[in-house]
Amino acid sequence: MQSLIDFFTQMHPIMQGLVATLFTWLVTAVGASFVFFMKDIRRGFMDTMLGFTGGVMLAASFWSLLNPAIDMAETTWSPQWAWIPVAIGFLLGALFIFGLDQFLPHLHIHQPIEKREGMKTDWNRTVLLVLAITLHNIPEGLAVGVAFGAVAEGLPGADMAGAIALAIGIGIQDFPEGLAVAIPLRRFGMSRTKSFLWGQLSGVVEPIAGVLGVALVMVAQPLLPYALAFAAGAMIYVVVEEVIPETQRDGHTDKATLGLIFGFVLMMALDVGLG
Repeated sequence: MQSLIDFFTQMHPIMQGLVATLFTWLVTAVGASFVFFMKDIRRGFMDTMLGFTGGVMLAASFWSLLNPAIDMAETTWSPQWAWIPVAIGFLLGALFIFGLDQFLPHLHIHQPIEKREGMKTDWNRTVLLVLAITLHNIPEGLAVGVAFGAVAEGLPGADMAGAIALAIGIGIQDFPEGLAVAIPLRRFGMSRTKSFLWGQLSGVVEPIAGVLGVALVMVAQPLLPYALAFAAGAMIYVVVEEVIPETQRDGHTDKATLGLIFGFVLMMALDVGLG
């Protein structure tokens, strides 16, 4: 771990956020690459993996985002009022994804085209599936970028090991997201290569959001508690509105729940053990 910390420490903060989120994008691509070895996947396994994704996102929201946000807010607000900027940022993050969910055309995994959400459009299933997973990845990339920005500014509660742990955790849960796009596309008759390309494309937004997160913190340090909480609110909205309901549709409730628990514990262990 120390060698990894040394590797990141030598970089400019913007480059740290870029490299970390390029890693998460790479893991998305690795997940999508499994389309070259299989055409379909059991729904129970997919629901378990998506539950795992939700668990990682929930744990990261608290251990890597909300808890540090409160610590940082206490340096500028009195302890009893430190929750105010965190609550504001959290609400804004949830409302941001709510707005995107209403506006951005997308289609949840395993749903018929008639169930597409967002603005009415004639876009095909492929684009709509990719956009659905892209919604997940915006707050994830932002969270990683903001974490590295906090380290760059030397703020309380922020350390390089914790930012790296967050990137690793987000990367791990990106694996099933790449799989969740590529496999359905292959099942619907798309070639393996095109299924892979579309599957990995869902992660391209993470480096963009990551760099923006770092830059935002470095330009306006007082916004950091708001930014951390914003990312947490956005991720929890995605988990509750999209990830968990998706895992409950076909009766694999127990498997999906155990996946969520395992994902939560893994992310907590990464953050507490490495951060």
